[in-house]
Amino acid sequence: MTTPPKILIIEDDPTMQRVLKDNFEFSGYEVRTASDGRSGVQAVFDFTPDLILLDIMLPAVNGFDACRRIRKEGLATPIIMLTAKSQESDIVLGLNLGAVS
Repeated sequence: MTTPPKILIIEDDPTMQRVLKDNFEFSGYEVRTASDGRSGVQAVFDFTPDLILLDIMLPAVNGFDACRRIRKEGLATPIIMLTAKSQESDIVLGLNLGAVS
């Protein structure tokens, strides 16, 4: 029996976090969640996910800084940033920090 792919959701909105978690679990993924950037970065190293869904607007450590810390440790895990921000500069910053397009 193979282990399911692991997804880490770092999202501070409880409703969004629950919807994402439920949908991914229903699809067969193993899911963990974190509600702020600091605990999210720690969860990356504790859980070793195959994919990270990362909100930008987070308490404690924002998504940009969380991404920066993850990449600084040399982890190449794909990161998809979730945000309502649509400014081109925010998109470019996320991509430059190592998020996937």
